[in-house]
Amino acid sequence: MSMRPDTVTRTGGQILVDQLVAQGADHCFCVPGESYLAVLDALHDAKCQVTICRAEGGAAMMAEAHGKLTGRPGICMVTRGPGATNASPGIHIAQQDSTPMILFVGQIERGMRGRDAFQEVDYTQLFGGMCKWVAEIDDAARIPEMVARAYATAMQGRPGPVVLVLPEDMLTESASVPDAPYVEAAETWPGNTDMMKLQKMLWAAQKPVLILGGSRWSAKATAAIARFAERFDLPVICQFRRQMLFSSDHPNYAGDLGLGGNPSMIKLIQESDLVIALGGRLSEIASQSYTLFDIPQPSQPFVHIHPGAEELGRVYQATLAIQASPTAFAAAAEGLQPPQTLAWAGRATTAHESYLGWTGNPARLPGKLQYGEIMAWLRDRLPDNSVICNGAGNYAIWVHRFLRFKQFGSQLAPTSGSMGYGTPAAVAAKRINPEKTVVAFAGDGCFMMNGQEFATACQYDLPIIVIVVDNGMYGTIRMHQERDYPTRVSATTLKNPDFAALARAYGGHGETVRETAEFAPAFERAVASGKPAILHCFLDQQAITPTTTIDAIREKAFAAKK
Repeated sequence: MSMRPDTVTRTGGQILVDQLVAQGADHCFCVPGESYLAVLDALHDAKCQVTICRAEGGAAMMAEAHGKLTGRPGICMVTRGPGATNASPGIHIAQQDSTPMILFVGQIERGMRGRDAFQEVDYTQLFGGMCKWVAEIDDAARIPEMVARAYATAMQGRPGPVVLVLPEDMLTESASVPDAPYVEAAETWPGNTDMMKLQKMLWAAQKPVLILGGSRWSAKATAAIARFAERFDLPVICQFRRQMLFSSDHPNYAGDLGLGGNPSMIKLIQESDLVIALGGRLSEIASQSYTLFDIPQPSQPFVHIHPGAEELGRVYQATLAIQASPTAFAAAAEGLQPPQTLAWAGRATTAHESYLGWTGNPARLPGKLQYGEIMAWLRDRLPDNSVICNGAGNYAIWVHRFLRFKQFGSQLAPTSGSMGYGTPAAVAAKRINPEKTVVAFAGDGCFMMNGQEFATACQYDLPIIVIVVDNGMYGTIRMHQERDYPTRVSATTLKNPDFAALARAYGGHGETVRETAEFAPAFERAVASGKPAILHCFLDQQAITPTTTIDAIREKAFAAKK
């Protein structure tokens, strides 16, 4: 990309926007603020689409979703003080999910710092524990340098969020400075010695298993890993909310390592004599609350491949630690050759058959609306390249268990367990990929945390479909409440609006679904409407997970107390 010569004088706001364009940023998600008016003015004529959001939390989650889908930093802009604090959930998601993202925050004038001026915040303290880097740009001439560093920092090693703070008066100052060059993440390649060691470990194994997770993947990398798994006939498991890394239809797919996992899949890992963990950290959810592997040293031979050196040995002391990005490792794995005879032949087929059985026919639960049957219908109806989004809540257990993720880029869900993510993520996905079907799932509590972004979908004519699963409570907390304090319901009951009417009030399409048979025609009408849509689905409170009820949890809790 061409760069401006240093003879061009521009304001800080213009320089900043020019850097984003030079870095290929084609989308920016924001809530406007007077602290960065100069940037907003520069965006007026820029080759960068601006999505105006209704709250900073939604804007930040959209930027995070953009980073997940593209591998380059999602861009979010918010104003100082409350604008920045409201954006913090998106920053936390990006940090825990290892997603590249840059948050630009307006700031008070430089001469007012330290006086607790209007909306003044020390962003180093606020975001320091949630970001890879936080910095304030004091000099307009340094904007190209700082933005280029922000891109590199956000993408390289273990990706994550960066916060750049923009003093209001700095943005109106002028400087003559060239644009920075286009920044690409440096790939960390595995050494030949490491790959030879891995091949020897595979040749010596009897029951190996491959676990995929993390970020810095691509469609090309997932295809290469699929070929690697096929050559070695490895059972492949995806970490929590990383199911898009390996097709669920592939005969080597064994399931996802998340909440409510298939017991036979857990047993497969426990009985393995070689675990290859590629890309992920195997944090709390994926490790089943850190019980799946011994800490600090797993009992079986353990290979950990991760792009961030700081993550290797952080929790698990691996038999073989390889610092490499998933994309680079996947390319190197093309050169690995299996032994002539596979001692574990057939284990992947057995594991896949178990996965199909575990996810095939949902159990019937109390209530007129059988959520599992809806998942099974959607599984057959949705195109393979659909993007499925969700936030946090028990409703998501059905999504992860019964839907099938078949392509890279088909899943947007926070491994951090943040509520309110599904709707803004769907807006971002549809904004980036208007040709794809985008469906968001949200519990009634989850939807209300960022449901205002449905207005953003309507403003930009983005026909997302939001399936609101309404059981009139914070269901996950109620489940834990019944387990630990049975019958003592406290602070978990919700009284909700008519979500279908809310959709229509925004200018979208709304449907109410109380029985299973009503869902399919309502969904088809939503698609045919060409509008953003909400399907308000009422779920019986007893149907708390795909396998149990509130009463069953309560009875078990009382029995344990006797």
